Amino acid sequence: MEQIKFINSITSIDKEDWDQLLPKNDYPFLKYEFLELLENTNCVGKNTGWHPAHIAIEKESKLVGAMPLYIKTDSSGEFVFDYTWANAFYQHGLDYYPKLVSSIPFTPATGPRILHASNESPLDIFSLILKGVEKLSKENNISSWHVLFPEEKDIDVFSEKSLSVRKNAQFIWFNENFNNFDDFLDTFRSRHRKNVKKEREKISSQGIVVETYSGEELNKDLMMQFYEFYLSTNLKRSGHLGYLTKEFFEVCLERIMENIVLVLARDKNSNSLVGGSMFFKDQENLYGRYWGCSAEYDCLHFECCYYQGIEFAIKNQLLKFDPGVQGEHKIKRGFKPTITYSAHWISEPNFKDAIENFVSKEEKHIKAYVDATSKYLPFKNI
Repeated sequence: MEQIKFINSITSIDKEDWDQLLPKNDYPFLKYEFLELLENTNCVGKNTGWHPAHIAIEKESKLVGAMPLYIKTDSSGEFVFDYTWANAFYQHGLDYYPKLVSSIPFTPATGPRILHASNESPLDIFSLILKGVEKLSKENNISSWHVLFPEEKDIDVFSEKSLSVRKNAQFIWFNENFNNFDDFLDTFRSRHRKNVKKEREKISSQGIVVETYSGEELNKDLMMQFYEFYLSTNLKRSGHLGYLTKEFFEVCLERIMENIVLVLARDKNSNSLVGGSMFFKDQENLYGRYWGCSAEYDCLHFECCYYQGIEFAIKNQLLKFDPGVQGEHKIKRGFKPTITYSAHWISEPNFKDAIENFVSKEEKHIKAYVDATSKYLPFKNI
């Protein structure tokens, strides 16, 4: 007999049971340690807008399926924008919040969403998950459920269960068996190749050296110096402290050191750090996440957030590098427009039809956007 449970803390699930459902590539954002870290350092939970309610599917008291789930009271930190949907609900006298989101908080990185035991099919597990979500939503007046940044291989599962599949586009770098950065640049047309070289040369001409740290090379002092950049840049841009707390940076190396990469820029004259970027990695991919600096330097953002990431991916034979959402300036630096996905369940039948119509029309625009922006890629064969 199956049991469908909603868990308000990942610690209510046994770590070994959770781990046996995870993919083999070490996708960092679904690791037990990462989800626990978000909870323990107050990145999610009270006053954050992200309230854990993870789904657990048990058969004969054994965990056979799971899905990350959060109750959301706003749409911040999701990166799949649904504000027009919320407005439409309110204009018709309906509440859009609370809603349910199966996603990684403030992490627009495609990855597994339906976790299942090896002897269970994704469709069977998802059918049980959907059954639980429908019951929870009816009992708690929840408007909708949104599965954000799932893998393409699961799209058929969502479609078969009548969720509305929405497409968007991000700019992703793909490793085509490059030996080094120059090998990658050799695929560029001459003018674009020169532009990248000029941007990289500006770093050294300003007296800046850039270093990359990962795994055992990291330490708490480096993490806390990066936190200062992260904090000051967020305050400068938005007056917001950022999604991650100071506590996260203080203890993250104890939990997920093997998944963290730091790129730090140092002023050679003063020997002080002046900026940097933070990445996460697994066995196949690099994920660009956060950036900050204490002073403005020409092209430092491009170097720390893009070029150093590409170099790291090549050196470590990673398949792709996802630098985060938005930013058409990435195109001429070799990041390809790439389709990403989300899937949406709407409790109100009339709104379900309207949203299905919306995503169908939007898909044509997304395809046209990908086709149009692809023409601006710097490669010789474009």
